[in-house]
Amino acid sequence: MSDPLTRLLAERDWLLADGATGTNLFNMGLESGEPPELWNVDHPDRIRALYRGAVEAGSDLFLTNSFGGNASRLKLHRAEARVAELNRAAAELGREVADAAGRPVIVAGSIGPTGDIMAPMGSLTHEAAVEMFHEQAEALKAGGADVLWVETISAAEEFRAAAEAALLVDMPWCGTMSFDTAGRTMMGITSAQLSALVEKLPNPPVAYGANCGVGASDLLRTVTGFLASGNERPIIAKGNAGIPRFEAGHIHYDGTPELMADYACLARDLGVRIIGGCCGTMPEHLRAMREALETRPHGGRPTLELIAERLGGFSSTGDGTGEDATASRERRGRRRG
Repeated sequence: MSDPLTRLLAERDWLLADGATGTNLFNMGLESGEPPELWNVDHPDRIRALYRGAVEAGSDLFLTNSFGGNASRLKLHRAEARVAELNRAAAELGREVADAAGRPVIVAGSIGPTGDIMAPMGSLTHEAAVEMFHEQAEALKAGGADVLWVETISAAEEFRAAAEAALLVDMPWCGTMSFDTAGRTMMGITSAQLSALVEKLPNPPVAYGANCGVGASDLLRTVTGFLASGNERPIIAKGNAGIPRFEAGHIHYDGTPELMADYACLARDLGVRIIGGCCGTMPEHLRAMREALETRPHGGRPTLELIAERLGGFSSTGDGTGEDATASRERRGRRRG
């Protein structure tokens, strides 16, 4: 129990994570296609405001503005030589805000996917992926991050590479995948497979789970898959605030603060230990989530029927496991034939 996140989890039944990074930054003026990581240096006050927005809304943990801060993604903007600079700045700004909070707040160094396809399907080797994640992790550690936060991963190979990078820098880490394709990740991983994967790693994460995806109801259905696996490691849920729509030149999510408050309590009652939001989740959503978690009594473990009733129906008939997955594969096979 040497790291701050593990200590806080030992003291609390649940922790509130933060909400969206991109949605909030777009509202501050970030242009489409502009790498948000450059703002860590060019507009540090806006990044401080992003972090403070989560802390003031009640978050116990927030992610640094470094999701796309690896060399592969930054190369698209001719900034691959700035990995160390931009990631360190992201963490330093986070450390500054957390230390001024007056209560324990965890700075989680965000590490997103490389954007490349890993071998054997693609050209990115395990060694190259580890090197990229290692470079990013070293900078986040130097900037003062408490924990590394690997998120929105689709492939098991990339998850393993990020885990190895965390081991190389000797830091605790958390890992989430995005289950956005009929209950599976884009590369076909199921909730049960992720639960098994984390326990086979030489350095398992402090907590694991799901983020982003399709909507809050689908994400909680994925959580039920983690629970069914029997893995007792702390679970993370960071669901989107509803479904996006394009309005007045901007993307808006239709999830209200009330809906996200319901989602937070359903997640808590499922046994989720770290509860937050992803795309579309603003400080007003976080405030409603915190109030609900603190004031609403615990209920029994919610059924899938109750989740759908409270948060809206699921986007697919199943979560990628069980009979629905078998039927789906058979249908795909017939189409190929």
